[in-house]
Amino acid sequence: MKAFIYTGGTIDKTSITEHPKSGDLCIAADSGYKNAKELGERVDILLGDFDSYTDSLPDGIEILKAPTEKDFTDTQMAVKEALSRGADEIIFIGGLSGRLDHTLSNISILAELCKARVHAVMTDGRNRVRYLNSSSMLIARSQFKYVSIIAISEKLKGVSIEGCKYPLKNAAITRANQYAVSNELDGNCALISLKKGECLIIESKDS
Repeated sequence: MKAFIYTGGTIDKTSITEHPKSGDLCIAADSGYKNAKELGERVDILLGDFDSYTDSLPDGIEILKAPTEKDFTDTQMAVKEALSRGADEIIFIGGLSGRLDHTLSNISILAELCKARVHAVMTDGRNRVRYLNSSSMLIARSQFKYVSIIAISEKLKGVSIEGCKYPLKNAAITRANQYAVSNELDGNCALISLKKGECLIIESKDS
């Protein structure tokens, strides 16, 4: 089952191409409800401590309220709820702007989902982020101009990039030398392969 999680932060609603279909689970984490409404999307579950969403809680939606002092962020709570209901794919809308600590926390969720073999992507319309762990990923041409590899492991081994302006073949990238940034697709798709290590694949617009 696919789950959509709407989080807080600024989004470019004209560039969001990921939309739920009938049967997908839609969860809003606190002020992420505003982003869901702005996109005109339905919400099945609204959860959080509601420190950032302070309007009246809507009727006809399942509400899960958490205490303000808690061990998990609202987004982490949303992930746990989605997984408990059978999600094996999660699309995050938002979560990439605002407080840096929340942004980094959100991105780290992608790593844990990857290890749990749950496909996940996070986008705010300006950027799209996915996690890659010793595997391959096909990137289709889209509204994003750039595609970058950001090493999370101290060293990435066997990095290959096909279908981009700057190809690589069996290269090594270190965390201290992030030279695979701001590449561009030169065809309909690109193939990024990684033999060993963990990295972020980030697609970005100019602004």
